[in-house]
Amino acid sequence: MAKKVLITGASSGIGRDMAKIFDSYGCELILVARREDRLRALAECLNGTPRIIPMDIGTAQGAQVLYELTKNENIDILINNAGFGVFGDFTQTSTARETEMIRLNVEAMHILFKLFLKDFKEKNSGYILNTASAAAFAPGPYMAAYYASKAYVLRLTQAVAYELEEADSEVSVSALCPGPVATEFNKVAGVHFSVSPLSSKYVAQYAIQQMFRKKTVIIPGTSMKLAALASKIVPSYLACKVCAEVQKHKGNTRKNTA
Repeated sequence: MAKKVLITGASSGIGRDMAKIFDSYGCELILVARREDRLRALAECLNGTPRIIPMDIGTAQGAQVLYELTKNENIDILINNAGFGVFGDFTQTSTARETEMIRLNVEAMHILFKLFLKDFKEKNSGYILNTASAAAFAPGPYMAAYYASKAYVLRLTQAVAYELEEADSEVSVSALCPGPVATEFNKVAGVHFSVSPLSSKYVAQYAIQQMFRKKTVIIPGTSMKLAALASKIVPSYLACKVCAEVQKHKGNTRKNTA
């Protein structure tokens, strides 16, 4: 599998494990994250010699710069994985931190998705995997902005997948929608999970397998598949109430205040 893969958010969690899996497939890697020390440590663990790009893509300018740096690399796969969450009552969370999250989870994801998709469509091949979340399936009190940002990722990916199908394109786009995963996410968001999380290695392996099968919405784990199914039949208010109770068990809703 001689493919070239660009992974954002590659320094930890799902992105890091995807890098290891693609490396085992013999792929060429371009790894992007803010923390250069983490990227270099990852590179030393790999069999290949990845290109590492330590940068913050959490702005429109950052995303555009990353594209300009890599657009001539003949990339086959984009893993649009960078993102984080903010936990707390909407009136108490930091507006600056939430805006930073929206720029990364939505704006940067959107820009990279669009720019690389244009290139992929032109050559009529390629895969794009956008990391959304099971949070995308319902409103999420106490993580309201995060849930909304991931709903954007999911719906955008689904809509674009339909457009590609209508155009008879060979390009495949997928949204990864995991539930709780054992990564640094909970530490950054200031939460702890009330259910046992899946390992990031399992989620990464499952996501890659399903991406290559051209699955549009990828949901690792039986419980999350059932939750996604339930979200289609449960009234929004009830889903909102259930999510609120789940969030309250994740931590003190007064954390991450402005």
